[in-house]
Amino acid sequence: MMQERHILGISGGRDSAALAVYMRQHRPELPIEYFFTDTGKELPEVYTFLDRLEGFLGKPIKRLNPDRDFDFWLDEYGNFLPSPRTRWCTRQLKLRPLEHWIKPALEAGTIIHSYVAIRSDEPTREGYQATHENMLVHLPLREAGIDRAGVIELLQQADVGEPEYYSWRSRSGCTFCFFQQKIEWVRLAAHHPDEFEKAIAYEKTALEGGSPFTWSQGESLTELIEPKRVEAIELDYERRVARLKKRRPKNPLAAETDDTIDDIYGVDEAAGGCVICHK
Repeated sequence: MMQERHILGISGGRDSAALAVYMRQHRPELPIEYFFTDTGKELPEVYTFLDRLEGFLGKPIKRLNPDRDFDFWLDEYGNFLPSPRTRWCTRQLKLRPLEHWIKPALEAGTIIHSYVAIRSDEPTREGYQATHENMLVHLPLREAGIDRAGVIELLQQADVGEPEYYSWRSRSGCTFCFFQQKIEWVRLAAHHPDEFEKAIAYEKTALEGGSPFTWSQGESLTELIEPKRVEAIELDYERRVARLKKRRPKNPLAAETDDTIDDIYGVDEAAGGCVICHK
C-alpha cells in the first residue's frame, strides 16, 4: 500500500500560521507534520510565536536545523552577503534542510503532500515548487478564497494572534534579512540593538572581503544609522504613510487591516521576498 505524508512549513509569519490554523479546523483528520526551518538567525519574537501556535495545534512544530550554519556558508561564498540576486541563505539554510528531511521518504516511494500559504489575493505568487514526482503542492488558502484580511481573522478567532514583530516589521525570516526596507533596519536597531551590531559586523567582514553588496541597497548600516540619516528615513516613511492613507478610498464594508511596510513602499509581494522565509 502506498505511503502518504502531509507536511506544512511554518515560517514564523502570519500566512503560514493561518494556514496551519485553517487545516487544523477544516482537515483535522490529516496527520499533518508541521515544520520550521531554523537558520539560527531568527528574530526572538518568532520563537515566542511558534510556542503559542504549538499550543493551538496541540502538537509540536518540528525544527529543521541546517547541518552548517550561516557563518560556514558566508565563508563558503567568499564573505559575499546574500542578496536578492544571490539568495544563498534561502538555498542553504531553508531549502537544503527541508529537502534532506523529506528526501528518504520521496525516494522510498512515499507521496508527500505539501501545503503552502499562498493567499487568494496573491494571484501571481508561486509557492515552493515540487522537485520530485512524488511531491504534491496544495494551496488551501487560495482555493478557499482567503485573503490577507481573512488570514488575520483566522488568527484572531483562534486566539493565536500575530507575531509581535509585526508592530515594527513587515515580514519574518532572518534577523538581518536583506529584503528589509530601510525603516525596518532603523527599527531593528531600536528593538534589537545587539542583533543590529552583529549585522554591522557581518557587513564589515563582507566589504573587507570584496563583497559588492551591503545589507541595505546603496549604503552601509553604519551610514544608515547616522542620526541625520535616521531622521530622513523616518520622515520619508511618515510621508509615504500619509500619502497612502490620503489616496485610499474609504469602504466602510471592508475589513480593516494594518498597512504593512510593503504596502507603503509599493513592494510587489511576488518579487519582494522568499515564500519559504516570510509567509
